Amino acid sequence: MIRRLLLALALLWPVAAAAQTPPLTLADVLDSSARQAPQIVEAMARVRQAEGRALSAEGAFDTVFDVDVGSRVLGYYSGSYLESKATRPLTNNGGSIYGGYRVSSGTFPIYEDKAYTDRLGELKIGGLFALLRDKAIDERRGRIAIAARDIDAARLEREMVAIGVQARAAATYQNWVAAGLRLKAYQALLDLAEQRRAGIARQVQLGARPAILLTEADTNIVRRRALVVRSEQEFGAAANALSFFYRDENGERLVPTPDRLPASLPGFLPSRPGQAADRPDVQTLSARLAQSELKLALAENELKPRLDVRGELSYDIGKTGPGGKSRDGEEAIVGIRLTVPLQRRSAKGKIAEARAEIDGLRTRQQLVREQIAVEVKGIAIAVDGAAKTARLAADEAALADDLASAERRRFDLGASDFFLLNMREEAATDARVRLLDAQARAALAGIDLAGATADRAALGLPDGPLP
Repeated sequence: MIRRLLLALALLWPVAAAAQTPPLTLADVLDSSARQAPQIVEAMARVRQAEGRALSAEGAFDTVFDVDVGSRVLGYYSGSYLESKATRPLTNNGGSIYGGYRVSSGTFPIYEDKAYTDRLGELKIGGLFALLRDKAIDERRGRIAIAARDIDAARLEREMVAIGVQARAAATYQNWVAAGLRLKAYQALLDLAEQRRAGIARQVQLGARPAILLTEADTNIVRRRALVVRSEQEFGAAANALSFFYRDENGERLVPTPDRLPASLPGFLPSRPGQAADRPDVQTLSARLAQSELKLALAENELKPRLDVRGELSYDIGKTGPGGKSRDGEEAIVGIRLTVPLQRRSAKGKIAEARAEIDGLRTRQQLVREQIAVEVKGIAIAVDGAAKTARLAADEAALADDLASAERRRFDLGASDFFLLNMREEAATDARVRLLDAQARAALAGIDLAGATADRAALGLPDGPLP
């Protein structure tokens, strides 16, 4: 008795283990795809590249520290000097500020008279400020602004890639579920034929049915088994395709097992109506347009004359050095520099190029908006039509099931023949398969609409721009 009980528990154990395996949901696939899909990971790498370029552009404003030391080891003069200087570019002007210290000892030739300082050296501060050209924008600030727009464009492109990947993941999941449910429908039809074949065989042995009926039953089984084999292939191919989006924590592909198939085909409806302006590709064009406007501003800056003002204040400390009293105390210097470009063909050419680029991007932006509007309208029509078709297919499947059930009762009572029964059962199964296909098309249309309107929530993405 105990051995029989243990055997029964052993047989039931796989069933219990299988029952604990939860069905694979669309949320599981979308979550895995959003974190591990290679296309999204690659797009994230491009964002990091853009961030690296932006950091490199910010290097133009790094403080530069310079030290120069020299000494005459041979010759008539014995001068030695040390000069240090720190320069920092201004972030709101094309100029810079600096501060330094220098000290010297010994004698220098007349043409190096500037090298002399008092005994403890000379402190110096100064600055250069742009009044016309490079005042509002210059090459350094322009590169930083353009690099920032590059980051925006890379993030938006990553978001567009993520939306496309998530839409394909959702569609692949729907195809996998539909293929699995089709297989179940054909398998149930085959099981019914095999059960009926056993009953017909007993009736033939008893002489209640002609032997030809058994041959017809076998033919019917072979035909239905062929449908099962074809559906198994389609289900396996769909599972393999789904593994491209469904991955483990290490990014390795996971092929979903048949026991994780849901009991029914999940529907898919966008969570909210989207707008064309929400599309990352439209926003990417806006970022590119901002870059072109920055290029135009840089080109217009080159047209302006350069007018820079500079000022410097120095103070020698300590006792009077070999250079004499002329180095003692403080000294202030103010200067102006004017540079006027004459023909300015380089700047004019850049302006013409930037304006043409801006016109092209604005036209492209309008074109994309109109294309999106047409696309979304067409998909919305398809969603509505697919939903109506699915409702009609559900009615057809219910009626076909009723006819098949009634025909089975008539066959059991001897009021129907085998051919008509097979026709009713296969028609009912075909109706269920058509219902699955209609539901799948409705879900796929909803997925297309979510992708076209950038419905991030429906596609398992954060509602808003990705970080």
